[in-house]
Amino acid sequence: MLANGLSRRHWLNQVGLGFGGLALSSMLGKESLAGPQGFTPPTGLPQFAPKAKSVIWLFMRGGVSHMESFDPKPALNQLAGKSISETPFADVQSPEKLKKVRVVVVNDANGQQRTELYPLQTGFKKYGQSGIEISDWFPHIGSQADDIAFIRSMWTTDDNHGAQVQFHSGRHMLEPRVPTIGAWVNYGLGSLNDNLPQFISIGPRFFDRRDGHYLGPAYDAVPLKIDPSNPLDYANPEGDITGAEQQRSFGLVKELNQLASQQYPLDATLEARIKSYELAYRMQTAVPNIINFDDETASTKNLYGFDQEETRPFGEQLLSARRFVEQGVRFIQIMHGDGAAGAWDQHSNLKTMHSKLSLQVDRPIAGLLQDLKQRGLFDETLVVFATEFGRTPGSQGADGRDHHPFGFSVWMAGGGIQGGIAHGSTDEIGFHAVEHPHYVTDIHATILHQLGLHSHRMEVPGHKRLEQDFGHVIHEILA
Repeated sequence: MLANGLSRRHWLNQVGLGFGGLALSSMLGKESLAGPQGFTPPTGLPQFAPKAKSVIWLFMRGGVSHMESFDPKPALNQLAGKSISETPFADVQSPEKLKKVRVVVVNDANGQQRTELYPLQTGFKKYGQSGIEISDWFPHIGSQADDIAFIRSMWTTDDNHGAQVQFHSGRHMLEPRVPTIGAWVNYGLGSLNDNLPQFISIGPRFFDRRDGHYLGPAYDAVPLKIDPSNPLDYANPEGDITGAEQQRSFGLVKELNQLASQQYPLDATLEARIKSYELAYRMQTAVPNIINFDDETASTKNLYGFDQEETRPFGEQLLSARRFVEQGVRFIQIMHGDGAAGAWDQHSNLKTMHSKLSLQVDRPIAGLLQDLKQRGLFDETLVVFATEFGRTPGSQGADGRDHHPFGFSVWMAGGGIQGGIAHGSTDEIGFHAVEHPHYVTDIHATILHQLGLHSHRMEVPGHKRLEQDFGHVIHEILA
């Protein structure tokens, strides 16, 4: 305590360091992870030779239709308007297979309810030497098909948007919260840049805005906005304080801490506090500089779609992701699709909305892949395109599709991933993952493996993980 009764921590937070509270909670969170006697936390180094250094995680909130993106099902066009029970696929609705899926129904001419197949709302085209078929809504991603591994056999268990939590953590939203994949990466590996956060989140988050959970707040993502004047809440000094005054305040804090450290040389908590404020001060300058694009060429900006109103917002986020990767940030998580459910949740008007949303992301994502390649970063950066579930092969109302957890698509590229392959499959109408089915944590295990980490070693005492939490590496897509 200081002489006037003000706590040292409170006073430090008021001296104009801005990030101080965030950095301090992060550092103190790490102190709390010393764990039981005999427990050895991760060293901050890969456990074996890594293929990748960083991850750019692109998550489309709301549920992208796999059948109108990366998993074409022409049978839907041939059978459109028929009840599933009138087709060779009648058994897909059996109780054993449906589990908790929402049965999408329409009323027939006699007022009876029936599940009706809905035709594809866009065409498909083969791309590259691989000849992989990709939706006409994603032509720019299609141009990069030979560098992408498409996984067409994902499944999950939550049929509502809590599946966003499940995709990131592996656990159903109604279960106790556990760390997300970004938190495990943050926990397992050391920082590549001491001036920047190791785990960044950009874009809207709902349901669960934390990542570390029982690992502690040190492993939560740092939320950023692509605004150089105010990239992070509480990043600017409180009150009217100049840079010189702030630096003098920081110097005073450092001197006081150093005096205390001489008196208590083995005080790990004090040492962590000193480091936290040094990091906070450095981040105030480093973060705004990275999301300032003045030094980027016009051709680079246009690669990300800066010249188009629809693509610029997401393009700015992806260009910032590339710049963060260049500076050594380990995990950049970018969420697309506002609203609690997410913009991709098309229970109606699917054709209009999916085409609009794909326009927003298609060109910037392809630009990101191209830019990483031309800068020599592609081989060490793992790019993931994911969504919480797919959409039903049956119609909802006149022109929509409902949530569908039993089969959907994601893709991965760079970072030691084999390009130009389509791995796994759903059945002929896109209902169930039937060939090489993969639960969501298989994506987690593959990411950790490419970063040189073994998923089964990602544990802390007192928090037993389930076998499904670890997942299985998808070796078939590795180069």
